[in-house]
Amino acid sequence: MDLPRTVLGVNSACLLELEGKAVDLGFSQCLPPEQLRRHLAPDAIHYLSPALVHILKHRPDVSPQWRCEALLTMNDDMHVLSLLDVLPTTFAQQPETLTLAQKTDAVRRMQQAPSISRWLDDHA
Repeated sequence: MDLPRTVLGVNSACLLELEGKAVDLGFSQCLPPEQLRRHLAPDAIHYLSPALVHILKHRPDVSPQWRCEALLTMNDDMHVLSLLDVLPTTFAQQPETLTLAQKTDAVRRMQQAPSISRWLDDHA
């Protein structure tokens, strides 16, 4: 399965739903939605970009997964980088809403953003 070269914009509710699904499926790259809910900017758009195909031979029911880089906007307006594993079908169900310029800007910001773990350490 080819990895798409795109960036999706999702609102906070959708991001929390995707994180919850990843937690429910036991994916290794996800954050607890209740932890994120306290810190995400509620009206922000967050960005997901597939970075690699993750194959789990021991779990064919949820393989492959797409490991996405996730640019999150926190409640202090900081942008942080996280990772989120998503099933390809789940990713494909999300609408494409961003312009090429918005996608390019999101990728640039992903390259400069600090990690969410560093941000959480500073805001625990």
